[in-house]
Amino acid sequence: MTDPTTSAAEPPAPATQIYHVFIRATPEAIWEAITNPEFTARYFYGARNEITAEQHRSTGPNGEDWGTSPTLEFDPPRRLVHTWSSAYDDDLGAERPSRVTWEIRPEGEVCLLTVTHDRLEGAPRTADHVRGEGWMMVLSGLKTLLETGEPLVR
Repeated sequence: MTDPTTSAAEPPAPATQIYHVFIRATPEAIWEAITNPEFTARYFYGARNEITAEQHRSTGPNGEDWGTSPTLEFDPPRRLVHTWSSAYDDDLGAERPSRVTWEIRPEGEVCLLTVTHDRLEGAPRTADHVRGEGWMMVLSGLKTLLETGEPLVR
């Protein structure tokens, strides 16, 4: 018999995670917000993410090096694909790199931003860390900043 006071363990995070958000901004503004380190520092947990056609470089809020990884696709302002390593944490950084795809699609006066974080089979701790609130906080912060000019306060 199961103890009714004990909750079941949460299932493992999926190896492919997909997030959607509508943003009242141009594709160019969203692209700039994703690739410009001055902008990302205002919504991406303080991280300065600089993404070019060659690489994705991440620096922590105190200037610590969070790693550089290759950019796989760079099609401004529509599609960006880069590898991802969670180098901000030693345990997560030891896992295999995964992949993040950003797709920006105009929908009238707004854009649909879809973020797919996949290839997480070799990074189960990273998958668990970024699911739910991890990516949702980043995307909510991006949307709020672009639409209001002010960062999301939590």
